[in-house]
Amino acid sequence: MEASSWLCYRARGFGSSRVWLWLLLALVLLNCSLVLSASPYLVGMGSFDITGPAADVNMMGYANTEQIASGIHFRLKSRAFIVAEPNGKRVVFVNLDACMASQIVTIKVLERLKARYGDLYNENNVAISGIHTHAGPGGYLQYVVYIVTSLGFVRQSFDVIVDGIEQSIVEAHNNLRPGKIFVNKGDLLDAGVNRSPSAYLNNPAEERSKYEYNVDKEMTLIKFVDDELGPVGSFNWFATHGTSMSRTNSLISGDNKGAAARFMEDWAEQMGLPKQSAHANSDDLRSLHKTSVLPRRVSTIIPEPNEITDDLIQLASSYEASGGRRLAGSSITRRIRSTQQNKPKFVSAFCQSNCGDVSPNVLGTFCIDTNLPCDFNHSTCNGKNELCYGRGPGYPDEFESTRVIGNRQFLKARDLFDSASEEIQGKIDYRHTYLDFSKLEVKVSTSAGGQQTVKTCPAAMGFAFAAGTTDGPGAFDFRQGDVKGNPFWKLVRNLLKTPGKDQVECHSPKPILLDTGEMKEPYDWAPAILPVQMIRIGQLVILCVPGEFTTMAGRRLRDAVKTVLTSGNSEFDKNIHVVLAGLTNSYSQYITTFEEYQIQRYEGASTLYGPHTLSAYIQEFQKLAMAMIANKEVPTNFQPPDMLDKQIGLLPGVVFDSTPLGVKFGDVSSDVPGNSTFNKGSTVNATFYSACPRNDLLTDGTFALVEKLDGNNNWVPVYDDDDWSLRFKWSRPARLSSRSFATLEWTVPEDAAAGVYRLRHFGASKPMFGSVRHFTGTSRAFAVR
Repeated sequence: MEASSWLCYRARGFGSSRVWLWLLLALVLLNCSLVLSASPYLVGMGSFDITGPAADVNMMGYANTEQIASGIHFRLKSRAFIVAEPNGKRVVFVNLDACMASQIVTIKVLERLKARYGDLYNENNVAISGIHTHAGPGGYLQYVVYIVTSLGFVRQSFDVIVDGIEQSIVEAHNNLRPGKIFVNKGDLLDAGVNRSPSAYLNNPAEERSKYEYNVDKEMTLIKFVDDELGPVGSFNWFATHGTSMSRTNSLISGDNKGAAARFMEDWAEQMGLPKQSAHANSDDLRSLHKTSVLPRRVSTIIPEPNEITDDLIQLASSYEASGGRRLAGSSITRRIRSTQQNKPKFVSAFCQSNCGDVSPNVLGTFCIDTNLPCDFNHSTCNGKNELCYGRGPGYPDEFESTRVIGNRQFLKARDLFDSASEEIQGKIDYRHTYLDFSKLEVKVSTSAGGQQTVKTCPAAMGFAFAAGTTDGPGAFDFRQGDVKGNPFWKLVRNLLKTPGKDQVECHSPKPILLDTGEMKEPYDWAPAILPVQMIRIGQLVILCVPGEFTTMAGRRLRDAVKTVLTSGNSEFDKNIHVVLAGLTNSYSQYITTFEEYQIQRYEGASTLYGPHTLSAYIQEFQKLAMAMIANKEVPTNFQPPDMLDKQIGLLPGVVFDSTPLGVKFGDVSSDVPGNSTFNKGSTVNATFYSACPRNDLLTDGTFALVEKLDGNNNWVPVYDDDDWSLRFKWSRPARLSSRSFATLEWTVPEDAAAGVYRLRHFGASKPMFGSVRHFTGTSRAFAVR
C-alpha cells in the first residue's frame, strides 16, 4: 500500500478529529522548521575602553615629535563582532580606535584567546583592524621606525590595547545568540577627496574611465539583528583618512570615525536599541541628530525641569567647590556607567578601507601664507611643503571638521542601517597565511602580452615620505614627487645605512631615504613577514590587508578577488560584496599601483616593498580565493617575529606628583564664577590641581564628569570624558614640573536639560614613596537655562 493511500485509510478509520490532529502536527513541524532556518548564524557584539596614557606620550600617525598627548577629546574603544555557524566555523572582526593594528598586539591577543578558548579563536579566523586616527597614543608597535617618535616602546599604550581587545572579544563571545545579518551599501559623496590627484592621474585612462570619482565613495554596512533583542549593532567600511584632527592636536580622539561610532551608538540608545523590534520612522531618525545636537553619553534622559528661576540660581550658589578629597580606589569612577553594564548594548564600528590617498579635508589644499591653492604636482607653496595644508569642512576649527565628517558618515550609516533588506546567507569561511614581502616572487604582465617574474624588495622609504602629506606636511626641503633625492640627505642617510646597488635598483624610481628593511639595530626597523587574510560571511567577503591601499590599488585587489570567486563553478554568484579592511593585523605603510609608484608622491615613497607590491598582494589574494573555492588549506612557511622582550622604552616614568603647600589634589585652582548661569551652546570651565594621568588610565572610567542636581538633592552623572561636549585638558606649569592641572571644559549641548550642574574631576597621584592614591574634587555649582 502506498503511503498516501495508507494515510487516507487511517484518516477514515480514526475520524475527522484525527485529520485535524495530523494537520496540527504538520503545522507545528513546519513552524519548527521555519524557526530553525530563520537564524543561520549566532551573532555577538562587544566593546571595551582602550584609551591610552593621556599625558607625555607621543601620538601615532603624524610622526610629529611635538604632538604629545595632554588630555582627552573622547575615549577610544575596541569594538568586536563574532559570527558563528551553530555547529561550524566562526569569525571575529575587531575594529580599534587606534592608528593601525600592530603585529605584536595581534600576537599577544591570540595568545590570550588560546589560553581562554583553546583553538576556537586563532590567527586564521581573528582579524584586528585600526580606524587610522592620528590622535591616539603611540608606542604599541614593535618595529623601530614606528616607535622612534614615542621614545621607543610604551608598555602602557600596548597593555591597554591588548586588554581592551581581549575584553571586547570575550564580551562578544558571551553575547553569542541566534540572529540575522543584513548588508547594504550606498554612496557618501562629501567625506573624502584625493590628496594625491597627480599620482592617480598616472593610472591608465581606460581604467580611470570606469569610475566616476578619483576616490571610492561607497560605504558598505552590515546590520546585526538578534532574534529576540532586535538590532544589536552594525559595522561599516568606508575610505577616508583619520586626519580631521591636525598634527598640533594633543587631545586623545577617535577622529571622524570614532566620532561617527559615538553618534551611531548614541542614536541607538536614544531609540531604545537593542529591543524586541526596532524600526523607527525615518523622519524621527533625521530629527535626532541635527547639526546643533550633541550626544549624551552617561545618564538616561533626565526629566526637563521648569525654567530656571531665581530660587534655582540661589540653590546653585549654595553649592561651593567641594575641595579635593581622597578616594579608597578608582572603582568609583568605573561605577559611573554601572547602570549601563547589565543591559545589552548597541555596538557600531566605522571601519577603515582603502584610504591611502583619501583625505577628509574636503575643502582642498591651500598655502597658509597666501591662501592660494597649493602646487598640483608637488603640494608645495613656493617650493615649500611646510606651507601646504588641507582644509576640513569646519576650517579653521578642527574639532568642527571632525564632527562634520563624522556626522556625515553617521547619517549615511544610519540610512543604510534603516533600509538594509538583503540578508546575508551562506557559509562562514576564512583563509590566512604569512608571506615574506621582502623577496616575494611575482608574475606580472609585460607590454608584449606575455609574463615575467619579478620580486618585491626589502623595505625602504623614499625621500617624498619625509615631505609628508597635505594632511600633515613634513619639514626641511623634502617634497612630494621627488624621484632624485638630495645629496645632503643622502649623506645623512648613509650614516644610518647605505642601500646597496640591488636595493636601489629594486626600488627604482624611488630614491631611498631610509633602508629600513635592512636596518637591524637594535632590532628590526620594519616588517618583512606580513599576514594576508580573507574572511567570508555568506556573500560578504572581507579582504584583510596590513597597510593603506590607495583608491585604485584597492579597486584592483577587490576586482581581482571578485573575478576569481565568481568564475567557473563557484558557489558565489554576481551578488557578492567584497570589502577591503585596511590596517589589519599588522602595519606596513602604503600600497600604490605600479603607475602611482612612478610619480613618488608620499604614498608611493611609503610603499615599502617596491613597485610590484600591489601585484604581490593581488597574486596572493587570488591564491586565497582559489583555495577557498576548492576548499583547500593554505600552507604558510613563515611566522612573524615576537620581539616584545627586545623592546626598548626611553620614556621616563612618573617620579612623583605634588601640589603647593596647603593645597590638596582635587582642589579648584580656577573655579566657575559664582552665581553664574549658562545658556545652551556656551562653555563652562574649571581647573583643578591634579596629577599625571599616567598614574591610572581610569579604564572604563573618567577623568572628567558633569553632574546634575536632581529633585532629591542628589548629584547625578550626565556627561563624562567619553562625551563629545566635555573635554579633559591636562597641563604642567613647566616641562619637568611635578605639579599639574586638569581643566574641564564643557560646551553645554543644545539638548541639555535646564537645571543646576557642577564639574567633577577624578585623578590619581603618585607620592615620592608609597602607592598611587586616587582623589576627586568638584567645582562650584552653576545654572543652565
